[in-house]
Amino acid sequence: MAGSTAPRPWYARPAARAWTCPPLPPDAWAFHTALPEYAPTALRELPALAVEFGVARVFVKDESARLGLPAFKALGASWAIHRVLARYEGGGGAAPGAPPLRLVTATDGNHGRAVARVARRLGRRAHVFVPDGVHPAAVAAIEAEGAEVTAVPGSYDAAVRRAAEAAEAPDAVLIQDTAWEGYEEIPALIVEGYATLFAEIDAQLAATGVRTPSLVAVPVGVGSLAQAAVTHYRGGPRAAGGDGTPPALLSVEPEGAACVLSSLRAGRLRSVPTGVTAMAGLNCGSPSALAWPTLRAGLDAAVAVTDAESAAAARDLAESGVSSGPCGAAPLAGVRAALTGEGGAERRAELGIGPASTVVLISTEGASANPYAQETPAATPGIRPS
Repeated sequence: MAGSTAPRPWYARPAARAWTCPPLPPDAWAFHTALPEYAPTALRELPALAVEFGVARVFVKDESARLGLPAFKALGASWAIHRVLARYEGGGGAAPGAPPLRLVTATDGNHGRAVARVARRLGRRAHVFVPDGVHPAAVAAIEAEGAEVTAVPGSYDAAVRRAAEAAEAPDAVLIQDTAWEGYEEIPALIVEGYATLFAEIDAQLAATGVRTPSLVAVPVGVGSLAQAAVTHYRGGPRAAGGDGTPPALLSVEPEGAACVLSSLRAGRLRSVPTGVTAMAGLNCGSPSALAWPTLRAGLDAAVAVTDAESAAAARDLAESGVSSGPCGAAPLAGVRAALTGEGGAERRAELGIGPASTVVLISTEGASANPYAQETPAATPGIRPS
């Protein structure tokens, strides 16, 4: 970090590559590919980054156009809502004459818009709770989907609590992408939905002659996408790469909201205080309780990056033709922090990265998904309740 003598926030456990788990079920893939608006998002190769990192190839999974939205979150929301409504309506959960089920969630941006979009498409009501720090334009995008939006003073965790309380109404259900004791089923469905992204990567890499990447970098908020990544690459035959070596998996968080990094270092689930960051979609203080055991066992490494580093990565991606917001650019910032600079050689060794390696960066959002992408890190005002 320029101008700082503080050590880079870093965690590594190479033994994670030996851990295996059952794979995620394939049902969500079949559901998504049958949707009329479905198309796989692009996997873009960026040779200039391969030169910078001293590896053979670098690819970016570009989620700037996913099911009509500028972020990956629609994968989890659409699958979870499909399963919930099928059970509620097809399984006799709805009483005769009962109003349509209302979908409730908390969000720091993209998940709430995805829930609202699916609700609108299905003719449902949506109620979305947003914490401080969510850009007003992101709130407006959720409202434009027809959702009721309630601003919550405080953190993302506070918004989740408010949403959970609202979902206790008999005509409501919570569609949340983080889990806690007693609330695991729907977050698990959301993780299943994210598996489609990694199935696409498998096919796209195979088309380029790459069987399995050497390193996959994933941005982390509560850890559900990272849970999907770990389960995908540690599950079944994918647990071994093309040369018999499992891929390394790196989580990337904002320095001011590094709840997974803090938990990994402590060896137990921990919450951290959060402030305001341009990486609004990653501004989460508590890991998902459902994701945590998988992340603890299967993540090779975790790193935290600054808003300035994420902004620089977003500019570099834009120059290479990839639209990416601060959250989507975080994996590039994280890989840059891991593989270069002071201590880079040691970190490369811990990740098993060399000149023949292939790196995949998961860019989870386009620039239009996060209005902070157009602003300086200092200009990140929070919203306040009306």
